[in-house]
Amino acid sequence: MAKKEILTDFWVRDLLKEAQIELSAQGSIIKEIDKALKTASKAGTGNVGFPEFCGIVKDFLIVIENKADLSFHIKRDDNNLISRDVPSIKSYAINGALFYALHLAKNTNYAKIIAIGVSGNEAKHRISPIFINERGDYKELNDVETFTLFSEQNIDEYYVKNILKEETPDEKTTADIIKDAKVLHEDLRNYGSIQDKDKPLIVSGILLALREMEFKGFDINSLTGDDINTDGEKIYKAIEDNLRRARVSPTTKKDKLLNQFSIIKDTAIINEKNDYLGKTPLRHYTEFLHKHIYQNIKYIHSAEDYLGRFYGEFMSYSGGDGQNLGIVLTPKHITELFCDLAELKPTDSVLDPTCGTAGFLIASMHSMLQQTNNKAQQQSIRTNQLHGFELQPYMFTIATTNMILRGDGKSNLDQEDFLRQNPAQLQLKGCNVGMMNPPYSMGTKSNPSLYEINFTEHLLNSITVGGKVVVIVPQSSFTGKTKEEQSIKANILKYHTLEGVITLNKNTFYGVGTNPCIAIFTTGIPHEKEKLVKFINFENDGFEVQKHRGLVETIEAVDKRQHLLDVWFNRIESETRFCVKTTVEADDEWLHSFYYFNDEIPMDTDFEKTVGDYLTFEFNMVMGDREYLFNKSKNKE
Repeated sequence: MAKKEILTDFWVRDLLKEAQIELSAQGSIIKEIDKALKTASKAGTGNVGFPEFCGIVKDFLIVIENKADLSFHIKRDDNNLISRDVPSIKSYAINGALFYALHLAKNTNYAKIIAIGVSGNEAKHRISPIFINERGDYKELNDVETFTLFSEQNIDEYYVKNILKEETPDEKTTADIIKDAKVLHEDLRNYGSIQDKDKPLIVSGILLALREMEFKGFDINSLTGDDINTDGEKIYKAIEDNLRRARVSPTTKKDKLLNQFSIIKDTAIINEKNDYLGKTPLRHYTEFLHKHIYQNIKYIHSAEDYLGRFYGEFMSYSGGDGQNLGIVLTPKHITELFCDLAELKPTDSVLDPTCGTAGFLIASMHSMLQQTNNKAQQQSIRTNQLHGFELQPYMFTIATTNMILRGDGKSNLDQEDFLRQNPAQLQLKGCNVGMMNPPYSMGTKSNPSLYEINFTEHLLNSITVGGKVVVIVPQSSFTGKTKEEQSIKANILKYHTLEGVITLNKNTFYGVGTNPCIAIFTTGIPHEKEKLVKFINFENDGFEVQKHRGLVETIEAVDKRQHLLDVWFNRIESETRFCVKTTVEADDEWLHSFYYFNDEIPMDTDFEKTVGDYLTFEFNMVMGDREYLFNKSKNKE
C-alpha cells in the first residue's frame, strides 16, 4: 500500500506542477501553518500531523490528502455526513483532508480553506474539493479532474461561481451581449422593419463607420436626419472611406462589400426621423452600437466573435433563415478548443473554407498574436496567415467586417464556393492548418457533394502535407449511412490520417438539434492500418443549459477542458468510458460509442447496490400481488 501511495503522491505532484501551483509536501514553509500542524495528529493526541500537500494560492489555504485505493476515498456516517471518527480520518482521503482543514481553520487566521481528497491514479481517480471557512463550516463541491481551477489564474472565479454562487465579470459580459442583441433586434424590427439577414449588415456597416471617428471622418452628431444628405449617406460615405483606409483589395471585393452596405442609405424608413425617438432610427442604432459594442470590439483583446454572437441572437429571436441555409455558428469555447487541438503556432497559416462570421479566424488570430511579441510577425499573421471562403454574400460581408475591426485590413477572404475550388491550387496558398464548421444537413443522395464528409475531404486535400485539419460536424457524418459517405471515408483513410474524434455535448449548438463531434486529421499521410486512434466522450464538458440564457459555461468547464487536452496529448491515461484507443476501418462508425467497452471491475458496493435494487423490485412486485413473476415452478398460461 505504501508504494502505491507514493505513486499517487508523485501523480498529484505532477498535477500541481501542470496547474502551476506550488504547495509544500509533508509540512509547510509558512510559520503559522507549520506551527498549527505540530498539533494536528489524526489520532487526536496533540502530536504532529502532516497532510500530503498544503500551501497558499492567493488568500486561499489548500490542503490535500491522498489515498492510492479508490475504495478509500470517503467514509460517511449514518446521517450521510463525512465521518469524523479517528479510523475514518486515518483511512479515507476526504475525511483526512477535512480533518486537517478544520484543524487549520481553528488554529490559523486563514478564512478560506479548500480541502481536497484524492484517491486512485491518473487513469482511475477521484478529486473531491471541500470549502471550509474560518468558523469551521464546510461545503462539499463537485469533483474535478485536475487542479487547474485552483491556480492563481482561476481560483477567484472558482470561488465566486462555486462557493459564493454569484456571476463572474465574464458571465455578466455574456449576459450583456445577449441582452444588447435582444434590444437591438427589437429596435431594428420596430423602427426599421429590417429583414432578418439584413440586420447584421446594418450592425456591421455602422461599426465600420464608427472607426472613422478616430480620423475625424465621422461624427455621430452629424446624423441630423437631413432630407438631402441623409444619415444613411453619411454612414455609407464613412464605410467607404474606412474600407479604403483599411486597403481592402481587390476593387471587386470592396465593391461587393459596398453593395451589401447600400441597404443603409437605400432604406427610407431608417433615414427618416421617428416621432417616438426624436431622431432617425439610424442615429439611434449608431448611438447604441457605439455605447454597447464598439468599445468592446476595439479595446478588449478577446477571441469572442461579437458580430457572430449578434447574428446568432438575431436568428434565434426571429426564427430566421440561418438553419435553413445549413448555417450553424460555432461557439467561442469550440473555436478556442480548435486552436489547442491544432497546436496552433505563430508561424502557421490557417484556412477556414466555410468561414461564416469568421469565428475560427478570429480565434486563430487571437491565439497566434498571443504567442509572439514580434511586431513584424504579428503583422504577417494579420495580413498573410488567415484565409477563408464564404458563399453567402451577407455572411461574407460580416466576416470581412469582423476581420477589419480586429485590425486585419488585408484579410484573405473570398466570396466563393469552396467546393468549386481546385484543392491542388488551394495548397499553393501554403495553409498548413484547416478549421471548418461546414453547412449542416444539406447533402442528399441526389446531391452527395453537400454531405459534411465531402466538405471534410475537400479541406483535407487543400492543406499542405503534414498539416492539421480540425472539423466539427454532426455525429451522423462519421456513421457512413450512405454508400457515397462510406466511399468518402475510405478515400480519406487512403490519403490522410485520422487522429481522433471527440463526441461533444449535445447542446453545443443549443436550439439547433444537432449532436456534434470534432474530428482531427493529419493531411497527406495515408492512415496506417495499425495506428491507434483516440475516440473521446466529451459530452460532460462543463457547459449547461440555463433558462433564458441558453448554453452557459460553468467553472467546471476549465477543468474539463484541461483534462481533455491532457488525455489528447498523452499527458495522462484515461478510463475507456472517456477515451478509447483503437484501430479503425472505413466502414466503422468513427465515434466513441461504437468502440467503447466497459473495462471497470465492479466493486463490492456496486454488487451490494445491484442486489439491493433487485430485492426492492421483488418486494414491490410481491406487495403488488405479482409474486408469480418469481415462481419458477408455476406453469405459464
